[in-house]
Amino acid sequence: MNRPLASASSCAMPSSLQVVTLKMYRGPFKNYNYLVVDHHSGQAVIVDPAWQINKIDRALTQAGARLQGILLTHGHADHVHLAKRLSKKYACPIWMSQAEIAAFKFRAERLQPLTGEPWSVGGLHIEPLPTPGHTPGSTCYRIGPNLFTGDTLFSEGCGLCPNQAAAEQLFVSLQRLKQLPGHTRVFPGHSYGQAPGQTLARLLQQNIYLHFTCAADFATFRLRKGQNKLNWFRFRWAG
Repeated sequence: MNRPLASASSCAMPSSLQVVTLKMYRGPFKNYNYLVVDHHSGQAVIVDPAWQINKIDRALTQAGARLQGILLTHGHADHVHLAKRLSKKYACPIWMSQAEIAAFKFRAERLQPLTGEPWSVGGLHIEPLPTPGHTPGSTCYRIGPNLFTGDTLFSEGCGLCPNQAAAEQLFVSLQRLKQLPGHTRVFPGHSYGQAPGQTLARLLQQNIYLHFTCAADFATFRLRKGQNKLNWFRFRWAG
């Protein structure tokens, strides 16, 4: 079996499942893409591909895998940038929630709206979890013990919300994620200090946004004034 690139972070699972973390850059911006590989079948999916397609191609080659699908957590440009290009190159489907497709008017030749039901790619069992709030149709994906959260949940905080109603939706979404097993490993779209793959149990202890029990209080805090930096929540928590 080929091993992942040294430049990519690899999280091997007890079975044939492997998560390869790809750190992507565009100017001062940084995203995380995740290649999820089933080594038994040689099939893989990628979460929120953006910017550096050569890294993805090399990671697939190193893993000895064929890309069989693209999972989009939401429609923001930094999470969908390479979706159409990769779909065309590898002749594979793109999955996104129907609400998100409508909100962003996202179109692609092999676009497949989520039905709400789990499905499999090779030995990868993919469970979509609707988590609206950051955007109307944001979706997290659970694959084995791993949760891919896009901008819904970060290790250090949670995503931005445009208004009170959206913030209260995000509260409900986070409450749902809190019910997952504590050993679940969380892989967000961005990192503000902690490496991807932290356990949910650790986030439940350290992430202030997971401590709220009232939607209105959560929304008030998330929408508070003075947040002039995207990662301001991190400094608030640390202070």
